[in-house]
Amino acid sequence: MPELRTDRLLLRRWRESDLEPWAAMNADPEVREHLGELLTREQSDAVVASMQAAFDERGFGWWALESRQTGDFIGRVGLDEVGADMPFAGVDIGWRLRRSAWGHGYATEAALACLAFGFKTVGLPEVIASTTVTNVRSQAVMRRIGMTRDPADDFEDPSVPEGPLRRCVLYRLAAPL
Repeated sequence: MPELRTDRLLLRRWRESDLEPWAAMNADPEVREHLGELLTREQSDAVVASMQAAFDERGFGWWALESRQTGDFIGRVGLDEVGADMPFAGVDIGWRLRRSAWGHGYATEAALACLAFGFKTVGLPEVIASTTVTNVRSQAVMRRIGMTRDPADDFEDPSVPEGPLRRCVLYRLAAPL
């Protein structure tokens, strides 16, 4: 798993010391507001194991996100293949940060590093991103990193039960020429 560095962030392999703050994020109702149910520690640990295995298999995936200034774990960022149950295909970019890291531009900075890796190293022709229609903060990040939305691509997430989290928006960004 390659490490990526930005001015303020380190995108790196997951460590044992990340498991507790990751679980705390997944148990935080504000962090999970647009994601669904809270996760237990066991569920959070299983997600990390799955993310690491997928990265090792594909050569891309979810990095742990660390502040270079403090060394603190602040979340995750990465690229993931879209599930077969979705109404579109491709590679999705995403991020999830602990609340104390919100509003500092970290998601944008980390996402730009992921995009560069995806386009230059992996050779992806396009990267997509999706979120709930109500997640305006993530949609703002999508726009800041150059992604665009066609409302005709918006969709109902088949993996989500009926309710406010089911309706989603889809953003796209083609690889630079």
